Amino acid sequence: MELRQLQYFVAVVEEANFTRAAARLHLAQPGISAQIRQLERELGQPLLDRSGRTVTPTPVGEAVLPYARAALAAVEGVRHTVEEFTGLLRGRVTLGLVSGAATHEFDVASVLADFHDEHPRVEIALTEDTSEHMLAALRRGELDLAMVGIVDPEPPPGLTFRMLVDEPLVVATAPDDPLLAPGRTSVPLAELRDRPLISLPRGTGLRGTLDRACAEAGFRPRIAFEAAAPELLVQLAARGLGVAVLPALPPAMATAAGLRTLHLTDPSPRGRIALAWPTDGPTGPAAGRLLTRLLESLPESGNHTV
Repeated sequence: MELRQLQYFVAVVEEANFTRAAARLHLAQPGISAQIRQLERELGQPLLDRSGRTVTPTPVGEAVLPYARAALAAVEGVRHTVEEFTGLLRGRVTLGLVSGAATHEFDVASVLADFHDEHPRVEIALTEDTSEHMLAALRRGELDLAMVGIVDPEPPPGLTFRMLVDEPLVVATAPDDPLLAPGRTSVPLAELRDRPLISLPRGTGLRGTLDRACAEAGFRPRIAFEAAAPELLVQLAARGLGVAVLPALPPAMATAAGLRTLHLTDPSPRGRIALAWPTDGPTGPAAGRLLTRLLESLPESGNHTV
């Protein structure tokens, strides 16, 4: 039994015709017929019913077909694996990004562009979702890597984190907000009990952190506005629609938006973003190579501010 005989058999079944199968394989039709008859003689059973207008598999052929396809797929897998380890990297990598992770400081776009230039046969699929959904997708194997907002610095079982952002959360308000007493630089979280708050949606790391901190302070946050983009949170706060809770703003950004910021205390929640991947490593050399590139390019833990 030869692999080419299985290839010819599968092609004839899929095309239901010897002539079309031969055209698909760029071979002469008599040669294909002869090879399949040789396979049938070796197995001692007919695999194809040639009596009708179309060629169909016999009951034995139906039973053999999945094994023939599996054998061909295994050979193709061996070929791809060898190519990957000899520099001809190919495959598909799925990367999740939480909103706000792909900032210019991270410059994820440049990392992906350089990776694509080096490995043009690798398809990179990007998705943006809540951190909660992406962490679940990582555990199910639907994502290879993800940049996610997290509540706990320790990863859940089965995942590994590389911390990219770990900084205090602040409140951002319009300049005339009563929270801004002269000389004040911080505010206890309990003072936000009855204030309309502006936050990222449920399922994001920042929102989970805010909900947990408010529970520790003895109240449920009154969320007036939700937005997936941190820039929109800033704009809403600047128009006086509520108090935005977000990672520390660079002074220039706060000034440009007409905002004042105060640090939160009692407790002092922190905003965290991490690169996450399965503890056993990504599936496939392509995802592993991209993980290595990201780890080499991204900032060290605790040294980055958005």
